[in-house]
Amino acid sequence: MPIKAPKKCPCGGGLYRKCCGRFHPQSAGEPMLPSSPELLMRSRYSAFVLELRDYLLATWHASTRPQQLDFSDNPQWVQLQIISSGQHGNQGTVHFRAFFQVDHDILVHDEHSEFRAEQGRWFYLRAKNLP
Repeated sequence: MPIKAPKKCPCGGGLYRKCCGRFHPQSAGEPMLPSSPELLMRSRYSAFVLELRDYLLATWHASTRPQQLDFSDNPQWVQLQIISSGQHGNQGTVHFRAFFQVDHDILVHDEHSEFRAEQGRWFYLRAKNLP
């Protein structure tokens, strides 16, 4: 189901259509593939905000991908902060903080994500949540 695309990208990277929107399948034309772990992570954050289940599953590595995603407890995401990112060959990491609102409180999800490239395409592999 097509979504109403926001003007500003949820990841904070500018205009949605020029940022994460170019990777999401509902965008006009053939979507591009993220060329780095950080771009994939940003596009996945935006996909969580916009509840793009198919995109999230398609960018999740087959070895760790869940059968389905449930957005019934998806919080109101308010900001993404990239702490660090890097890649070595076909392995990549991104340390980020995602801020979300529950009732009147702003909370933070702090995570180190691991990514793997296969046949020129990056996939989310797994996460290590931080205290």
